Amino acid sequence: MEEIDIKARTEQAVKNFKDGYNCTQSVALAYADLYPVDIETVKMLAAPFGGGMGRLREVCGAVSGMFLILGMEKPVELNDKATKAATYAAVQSTALHFKERMGSYICADLLKIGRQPQDSTPEDRNSEYYAKRPCAYCVAVAAEILGEELIKSRDLEKTD
Repeated sequence: MEEIDIKARTEQAVKNFKDGYNCTQSVALAYADLYPVDIETVKMLAAPFGGGMGRLREVCGAVSGMFLILGMEKPVELNDKATKAATYAAVQSTALHFKERMGSYICADLLKIGRQPQDSTPEDRNSEYYAKRPCAYCVAVAAEILGEELIKSRDLEKTD
């Protein structure tokens, strides 16, 4: 099993965001290589979740990126209640940690804007964009929390 370097993966997630990927893609792509999944598929699956789910400003895209990876870390078979419960527990734990650090996991709250859909056209990525948003920091926090959860999960597997 590959060692998880949280610092390097967090830096990669922030770089992904600054390169133009949305929050979900940024976090998911920083960890996707740990799983037997095509990176292009991850990019496509994560694309609609940016902007708090397509700029609806609901659940932060960085948080959705954590959840996407947790689904690969803890795949659930049909009617497997134990694994489903473990996956949901990991989702709740990571969301709670994110909320503790950021104050919310809702995109609109993090951006300090009204909780309503916005124009579907993404804003241009420029210095003004990055200066007025906490998104790169949200991506970093989510990547750190995700790495910690993955390490914890894998350590538990070793002791079972």
